[in-house]
Amino acid sequence: MKDFDTNISVLILGSGGREHALAWKISQSNKLKKLYCSPGNPGISKYAELISINIENPQEVVELSKKLGIDLVVIGPETPLSLGVADELRKEGILVFGPNKSAARLEWDKSFSKDFMFRNSIPTAKSKTFSSADIDDAIIYLQNHKLPVVIKASGLAAGKGVVIAQSTLEAIYTVKDMLTGSVFGEAGEVVVIEEFMTGEEASIFVITDGDNYVTLASAQDHKRVGDGDTGLNTGGMGAYAPAPIVTQSVLEKIKLDIIEPVIKGMRNEGNIYVGCLYVGLMIEDEIPRVVEFNCRFGDPETQVVLPILDNDLLELFFHAANCSLNPNINVTSTGVAASVVIASIGYPGEYTKGIVITGIEKAEKLGAIVFQAGTKNEKGLLLSNGGRVLNVTAFNKNSDLNIVLETVYNAISEINFEGGFYRKDIGSKGL
Repeated sequence: MKDFDTNISVLILGSGGREHALAWKISQSNKLKKLYCSPGNPGISKYAELISINIENPQEVVELSKKLGIDLVVIGPETPLSLGVADELRKEGILVFGPNKSAARLEWDKSFSKDFMFRNSIPTAKSKTFSSADIDDAIIYLQNHKLPVVIKASGLAAGKGVVIAQSTLEAIYTVKDMLTGSVFGEAGEVVVIEEFMTGEEASIFVITDGDNYVTLASAQDHKRVGDGDTGLNTGGMGAYAPAPIVTQSVLEKIKLDIIEPVIKGMRNEGNIYVGCLYVGLMIEDEIPRVVEFNCRFGDPETQVVLPILDNDLLELFFHAANCSLNPNINVTSTGVAASVVIASIGYPGEYTKGIVITGIEKAEKLGAIVFQAGTKNEKGLLLSNGGRVLNVTAFNKNSDLNIVLETVYNAISEINFEGGFYRKDIGSKGL
């Protein structure tokens, strides 16, 4: 085992708002020697040296880590995990915060994830899985299914592979589109059809070394593109933390009925889980059930959970990766935070890149933090480079969500981004 000292060099993989928030928080550790990020974005460059490699190529990541003398690699997005980047790093003796490919299957294979939950008696929605060879069976199944019905592409679909069909006809068209590969390609060649769960959504981040674990503050994401939870599903249009729906008694149920069975079940099946386990929940009458697992920090929940975390994030990551996490460590969060996504017009469908963005400095003078999610620098200008472009965030240690939301929306008014749009009701449930 390696010691946690004052000379830790860290490499973050990723380029979005989540990675910007991770870099911002890790940079505050007095144990940090040097922070790198690949490929990063203009906002991250304030905290880390940016190096451009193909982070989905395990060998390139290993070679860069060796060249830079990296002590810890933090994997932000899901795709490198699904391609075994963590596996190759561990083979070379490099500490990595992120699960191996077999453990990350909890996210990149939703049919596996559902079966795993059923095997380990983890509360979730009833479901059935169909492959591209089973289209006729899937249609018959849908014709007898209660509405609304949830249809999920089994593979990775950037947070957009879920459709809540309100009619049988919509459900049938959705399944046909997914299973023929016309919507999500390979990610939709297997679909999971499940019952629609009612209640209120929440998210919990778990940091684990495969044996011991700690939880961070709860959060609530807003997946639908429009106000009032209307429109298409997205990767997330904003979040706030903590989520009042996750009371102490609910949290204890989540730990006992979900988190601990997952860690134990993965270990028993030979898939020791090291890293962040994101637990997406539906809670009704104080009963939590799993909507989905992600095998990394969620986006945009990371942008609200980390600002209120009192602990040294680098220390937690290092000990998890080093399999030396103290289960009795006092992990606390103080206050409230909220983040609102400014997205490119057309998102989550087709959108234009390369739009000039100004006003971030003015927004931050009002007390906000603007985490950059989809941006690039070109000829001295900050330009949009993605669907979700900015995460305008604020936090308050006095737990006043009204003040936080006022700060966020005032800051947004200072940002100029032609065609940018955002939801105006983020955090309303928290009030």
